[in-house]
Amino acid sequence: MLSYLLDFLIGLVIGLIAGLFGIGGGFLIVPTLTMLGEPIHLAIGTSLACIAISAFASAYTHLRKGTVLFRVVLIKEAFSIPTAVLGAYLSTFFPDRLLKVIFALLLIYLAYVMAKEKRECVPEVGEVNYRRVPVVGVLAGLTSGLLGISGGVLNVPLFHTYIGLPMRYAVGTSSLSLFFTALAGALAHYRLGQVDVYSAIILAPGLIVGARAGAMAVHRLNPVILRKAFAVILVLVALKMML
Repeated sequence: MLSYLLDFLIGLVIGLIAGLFGIGGGFLIVPTLTMLGEPIHLAIGTSLACIAISAFASAYTHLRKGTVLFRVVLIKEAFSIPTAVLGAYLSTFFPDRLLKVIFALLLIYLAYVMAKEKRECVPEVGEVNYRRVPVVGVLAGLTSGLLGISGGVLNVPLFHTYIGLPMRYAVGTSSLSLFFTALAGALAHYRLGQVDVYSAIILAPGLIVGARAGAMAVHRLNPVILRKAFAVILVLVALKMML
């Protein structure tokens, strides 16, 4: 009974962070599963399955709130999917350490850009620069393929600072985008026998509750506070990658 409660709490915390910030939470799920005894390849595949669950629960809430832009998701994924495959191929030519340092420095820069804004001064939803979405798709796809991570930590800051989405729309649109990305990855790992279905199922209730709660909290929080909190998350992920 205590073990099931612990699994629920783990899923709840990870789901809450995923729903609140529109990120996959893989940087939390993978180390948690490895600490619980999962081999790394199994942990990665299971993490993607868990991300798909939490992203779907989060996206469902954002869809009901009307803060998901389908056009951004479609354009972004059209470029992310092929470049993720390219990134996986290119990863064999670059030192893993160098890639992680470069990506960490990019995250720190994006954190600085998001934190320095004093107020929510972005265009209205109707003024979104859709011509820039393919750039985000390419960057997120290549990063995912090169480093084996979900693109959530890039989606939200680039959606917000580069494309011009208000913070709530950036989080909501990222959640739906992540669902498709994580689902594709999870299915690929499942075919390779690299998904622990039992672990994904026992974490699912906490992930769903946490993701729904986090997604609802997005619409109650001040966008400036949400943006600065996301900047802190970016710095933490960057430090984890460098160390």
